[in-house]
Amino acid sequence: MDKKETRVRRARKTRAKIAELKAVRLSVHRTNSHIYAQIIDETGGKVLVSASSLEKEGRGDIKNGASVDAAVVIGKRIAEKAKAAGIENVAFDRSGFKYHGRVKALADAAREAGLVF
Repeated sequence: MDKKETRVRRARKTRAKIAELKAVRLSVHRTNSHIYAQIIDETGGKVLVSASSLEKEGRGDIKNGASVDAAVVIGKRIAEKAKAAGIENVAFDRSGFKYHGRVKALADAAREAGLVF
């Protein structure tokens, strides 16, 4: 198994558990260049809210899309958008990535902005 296969396997196990709970999930994906966050409704499979380091609104706040600072900005933005959509509670889906660095920074910023995991 290579790194990607093991990450996808971990992600699949997490998503199965979240689907079992029928919870709205905050899914995070990171690449070498950017970080992305989506709030997905498990019952319908629809994306309710999304934010990423590629969006025009946040580009002024972010110097580099692949930094911890960018993750903090995206975490705050996704929480604000979720609250505007009436979403308070989510299940955190780290997509098989380690809960460390950018993924942790995004989660902490979303919690501080009012999302409950």
